Amino acid sequence: MLSRVVVVVSAVLAVALAGHRLIPALGGFTPVMESLLPWLGWAVPLLLVAATVARSRVAAVTALVPGVVWAAMFGSTLFRSPPGGPHDLAVGTVNVGVRNSASGEAVRSIAKGLDLLAAQELTSGGPAAKQLNKMFRYRYPVSTVGLWSRYPLSDTKPLDLGMGWPRALRAVVSTPKGKVTVYVMHLASARPGATTSRDATLAQARKLIDADSSKRILLLGDLNTATTDRGMRGLTPPLTDAQGAAGDGFGFTWPSEFPITRPDHILFRGMTATEAGVAPATGSDHRAAVASLRL
Repeated sequence: MLSRVVVVVSAVLAVALAGHRLIPALGGFTPVMESLLPWLGWAVPLLLVAATVARSRVAAVTALVPGVVWAAMFGSTLFRSPPGGPHDLAVGTVNVGVRNSASGEAVRSIAKGLDLLAAQELTSGGPAAKQLNKMFRYRYPVSTVGLWSRYPLSDTKPLDLGMGWPRALRAVVSTPKGKVTVYVMHLASARPGATTSRDATLAQARKLIDADSSKRILLLGDLNTATTDRGMRGLTPPLTDAQGAAGDGFGFTWPSEFPITRPDHILFRGMTATEAGVAPATGSDHRAAVASLRL
């Protein structure tokens, strides 16, 4: 019986990994499962142990199948090395946490050495905004999101992603190497069985990017959508994920104590990522995503 269970579970796991995008959304359950997709690999050692206990060679071989599928999907992520080299723009994004009394300390640590920092869950006049105002010459806060820059900002405007109030913005940053169009977004939340609002804001984000003819685009923010979530197909491509292009490992950012997924993203077009990673954010339930880009 144990041998049969191992065979069945291994087959289901391999199919779930390889064909997850073909599985119906099931009321929002599948996209959430996709957010945790890399963690399914931990089931393989357990299946191998069960196959050993069952003393079944067939079960052991079958248990290796999802392992091979996982390795084909995510193996390169674990052994990838950042391309490195010179960069022209150091950027970051962080959800500071609306109830985080230490948000000022968080952004002060993250912002060191950055040229651009996007923040979400800001409070008007709160510690994070006050600290960033001291560190950056140029700023554009909109409701609970904001962009701080060492370079001039122009063509700024708030954006409503369909939630009835602006939780996103667009600005053009004039760097020494040329202009970069920057979007800062905080999409609606997604939970098991409740992804409708998130999906609607994600669709609106895709429309904005598709309609933008800018040579260089940078999207920073908490998208409440993991890299492996089917919802990211509309954004990557046409945009490139900085962590996927130049990061070391998966770059999980949430929850901060033990990150299991990556809702915080740095996506770009018309540039080259040279390095990407994650930085701690004091008091927040998110970690920050950071990256270096060459124009």
